[in-house]
Amino acid sequence: MHLTAFTDYGMRVMMLLAGEPDRLFTIGDMAEELEISRNHLTKIIHRLGKADYIKTRRGKGGGFSMGLDSRSITLKDIVVWLEPEMAFVECFRKDGGNCTLMPTCYLRGCLKNAKQAFLDELGKTTLYECAIPKKIES
Repeated sequence: MHLTAFTDYGMRVMMLLAGEPDRLFTIGDMAEELEISRNHLTKIIHRLGKADYIKTRRGKGGGFSMGLDSRSITLKDIVVWLEPEMAFVECFRKDGGNCTLMPTCYLRGCLKNAKQAFLDELGKTTLYECAIPKKIES
């Protein structure tokens, strides 16, 4: 199974937010913390905000923070929201891809079952359990 970088980074964002639910992060803070581009992070924040997983505040003193209780969000919820198609192989695409083996292929069914098992496993863990706690200054 392979998740896109978009989903990977989105999961990291959510883990950091869950670890400090009352903190208001800026794009700059988070981009530096995760070592990803501000542009890419902005797209991720926008997508997560559409699901109310995060709340955003615009303008001076603005930023983003947890929008929902991390105990009510599973890892599956986040992955499915960020990567709804989850086309691990070409035949999983909405258009069916360009596989000539499609009508009789047994592999597709096996991979579909593996994908479901993967999602079921993610559904057993809440974001709260994966939260990255605030770093303790020494």
